[in-house]
Amino acid sequence: MSIDSTWLRCPNCFHDLEPVTDRVLGCSTGHRFDLAKHGSVTLLPPKAPRTVGDDRQMLEARTGLLESGAYAPIADALIAAMHAGRPSTASRAGVRQPGESHDTSAATRIADLGCGTGYYAGALGRAGPGASVLLADRSPAAVRMAMKAVSGSTGVVLDLWRPLPIRDASADIALNVFAPRNPEEFARIVRPGGVLLVVVPTALHFIELRRIGAALDIPDGKAELVAAQFSDVGFTASGTTRVEYPLVADAETRELLVDMGPTAHHRADGERAAASDELSVTVSVDVVTFVRSPVLQ
Repeated sequence: MSIDSTWLRCPNCFHDLEPVTDRVLGCSTGHRFDLAKHGSVTLLPPKAPRTVGDDRQMLEARTGLLESGAYAPIADALIAAMHAGRPSTASRAGVRQPGESHDTSAATRIADLGCGTGYYAGALGRAGPGASVLLADRSPAAVRMAMKAVSGSTGVVLDLWRPLPIRDASADIALNVFAPRNPEEFARIVRPGGVLLVVVPTALHFIELRRIGAALDIPDGKAELVAAQFSDVGFTASGTTRVEYPLVADAETRELLVDMGPTAHHRADGERAAASDELSVTVSVDVVTFVRSPVLQ
């Protein structure tokens, strides 16, 4: 069974999930969840909305763009932020007590919340060999794709807007890249002293595409808004890195840029980005590092 149940709790009663058989997870109150053929598990709460997240067309467009290296500087910035803010793996349950030794053999636990294709989780996992990686997304297709990209990972289909089927203080590092944010739940699952890395677009991101009506507007000051949201639940912003560069995009690349994101949901079938031979498109994001405040004694 290619799943690490130590990440997971029941979406119905919030008790820990454990293996019942090699293909079934269950909690002490009797709820049972079958693993999919490829090893992921769907843990949606009762009466969850019937949304499916990113569809295969969006995911394939994203894969094509990411494999070209177009967003490699963002992945590099995330790796640098992870190393700069990387917490000790000791005493995940709380603040280390006097005389308690650090467990230097413990694997870093990385949770990608809104994992998409797994591109960024894979980059962080390779930068921290031996890491335990949780891939979480509402899209079953995304979770399948991400698990193929990140060997040995645990994949779960969930709803990021609801209470997460993830155990308290189970992540050393959480990752949220261009994905929905649930501050209260992120604070619950990141252990005290742990790190949350959030990537948000700036007002200059894809500005050339927005000028021709091929991308959605982005409000200014988004990083500041995100910082305020997370500071209210016990995170402290410890640093922001601006990643900004021109991406020379031909018509095919521009289609990938548009089709891989939320704009794809807002245009009719067959509607394409405005054509020209080449266009320099600005990629501009903020990588914000948050540290989870220690539990007060």
